[in-house]
Formats: sequence, C-alpha cells, structure tokens
Amino acid sequence: MKIISAEEVHEALKYPDFVNILKEAYAGSYTMPPRKVFLLEEGSHDAFALLPSWNDNVIGVKSFTYFPHNEDPYKSLYSKILLFDRKHGEPLALVDGTSVTFFRTAGVSALSSQFLSREDSETLLLLGTGNLARFLIRAHASVRPLKNILLWGRTKANAEAVVADMQKELHDIEFVVADDIQTACGQADIVVAATGSPDILVQGDWIKEGTHTDFLGNHHADKRECDTELVVKSKVYLDTYVNCFNEAGEVLVPIEEGVFKKEDVKGELAELCMAKVKGRENDSEITLFKSVGSALSDLVGANHAFQSLSKLQNAS
Repeated sequence: MKIISAEEVHEALKYPDFVNILKEAYAGSYTMPPRKVFLLEEGSHDAFALLPSWNDNVIGVKSFTYFPHNEDPYKSLYSKILLFDRKHGEPLALVDGTSVTFFRTAGVSALSSQFLSREDSETLLLLGTGNLARFLIRAHASVRPLKNILLWGRTKANAEAVVADMQKELHDIEFVVADDIQTACGQADIVVAATGSPDILVQGDWIKEGTHTDFLGNHHADKRECDTELVVKSKVYLDTYVNCFNEAGEVLVPIEEGVFKKEDVKGELAELCMAKVKGRENDSEITLFKSVGSALSDLVGANHAFQSLSKLQNAS
C-alpha cells in the first residue's frame, strides 16, 4: 500500500485538468452514501467525519478531524483518504486528505461555475483568505477569462498577503484588496464565499443581474453566508441534495422561514454534469451554488494522485 504525501498530491493535481476529471466522474456511475459528521462534545465545534464513496474502479473513505480552536503547533484540520481496489478490496493507498480537500473544493467550485457563470465573466470577488483562497483563485482563473480578482478578508494584512502571492503567479490578472463587500459585489461577475462566517456576509440586494454566487464556507444548518433574499431571487443548485439538506443553512433557513422549498432547488452537480438539468440559460439571471463537500470528489482526487504516482514510478 502506497503512502501519498501532500507534496505528491500537489504534483498530481493541476487545473483545469482536474476540473475536467471531476466533471467526468460526476457524469459517470458511482455510489455516495451520506457523509457522517460527529460533534465530539455537546456545545463544541470539535468534529470527526467520515465520507465514503466508490465507483467501478476504486473504493474510498475520507476521515477528518476539525478542531477550529487549535493553536500552534496543531492544525485545525487533519485528514486522510484510504483507497481500496474495487474488484478485490485490496488496500491501495493512504493519501493526504487535507491537500486533496483543498484541490477538490476549489475544483468543484470552478466546475459549478462552468455551468452557472457567464462565459464572459471577467471579475471574481473572493471572500476569505484562508488555505482555500489560493486554490480557488487558480481553479476559477483556469475556467473563465478573469481580468480582475477582488479579495476580501476580515484581516486586511492576510488579504494583502494572498494578493501579493497570486499577483506574482497570475500576471495577466489584476488583484485588488476589497475594503467593502457591498461595493465589491456590485462589481463582480462571480462571487465566491469561503469564510466559515457565522454571520451573513452577502445580501441579495447587493448582487446585480447576471452574477453567479457560490457559498462553500458554512457547514451548519442554522448558519449562512448569504441572506434569504439572495436565495429567493436566484436559480439555486447544490453539490449534493443529501448533504446540503442536512447541513446547508443557506437553503435550510429559508425553508424554515417558509419562503423557499426543497423543490425550488434546480438541481445538484451530478445532474448538471449529466445534462439532466439546465444551468445558466441567459445573461441576466442570478445563479447560486451551495456546497458542503462530497465524498466522490475526495475519491476522484485521491485516486488521480495515486494513479499519477503509480505511472511515474512504473516509468522510472
């Protein structure tokens, strides 16, 4: 059984190729039971989770711990993905799950944008300066002709650090630290929120016609990164029905308020990839994508890293 490090995952997964690999996987045959998230203590945010899935070739399960109040030298997130051969059940690899999570979360965000944002989208507003920020920028820049990226963070110094890094990497895009979310929303063609904020950050009346919005930071049924008005005025899509209807406050709160129904959701990511539902149909509609994470994308990322490493080793 191979042990695959974070560095090896970074070598194997590249955008936009990985976005295309995800699209093919979601359009194919797979099984994905609901993910299980366990709070380790009542009233605490410390959690342990299991995300199983399998397709015709491989079985996988991601396990992760989330301790948001950890301090140095400990990280808030630790994750591993265990892969098994589908035909015989033989263990194949133990893959660094944290790096795969970053790649697949950003990859799914970019994949949804291919269906839901305007093809001529030039300005991205990213809310959040954490570990995901750089991955999200790379992924979205690989699928849309971005000319401007606005970055907002609660700590301006963190936003400035991300902007400085990415400006060196993506020379053709202009990066700006956004001081005011409302103003930045009015300039953006795509708005991506990856903050984990317990408070609403984006309001519906800030979003102009033709904008695609994407909320991926919140995993709590009673929390949300956007208000009810934005959900009601948007065409809403989810990464998975089963997980979002358990964890995504962005849709669950409006449902509880009686102004939105589960049936109002236009589709989930797999249905978009299989062309069972339509994505954006004109340049004026507002679209909203909500994701909480899915085991299939973990499986695909880990297996691609494993297969790539195996080919390199066999070639040498």
